[in-house]
Amino acid sequence: MPTRLKRPAFWRPLALTVTLLAFQGYLGYSAISGQFGIESHETIVADIKVLEDRSAALQVEIDTFTHRISLMNPRHLDPDLVVERARALLNMAHADDILVMVNPQNGKPISGKFEELIDDELISIIQADSTL
Repeated sequence: MPTRLKRPAFWRPLALTVTLLAFQGYLGYSAISGQFGIESHETIVADIKVLEDRSAALQVEIDTFTHRISLMNPRHLDPDLVVERARALLNMAHADDILVMVNPQNGKPISGKFEELIDDELISIIQADSTL
């Protein structure tokens, strides 16, 4: 009985080779111009920098609020802050205090004898009276 050897099909290895080359081409394209590729690396680094700056600003804000909250702790109240806050809320002052009314728009005294004084004289008066 004659035996006929079957010739292997050439298209199977060719199809495998073409498939692997296409997959390698896809990986190469993704490595260069994909979402996380070489070309978008600068964009990613810039985004990281922006987010780090935003995180630092938020951390400063968190620290500020944490400090303000710690000042409100009834076990650790600062007497100076309590007195200052109470005076501001009640619109009260001691008899020894010097009050200077300031216009919020321009930051200058509103009326009284301080209008004609220059800033250096006013500061020296305030400093001299604060040593009492």
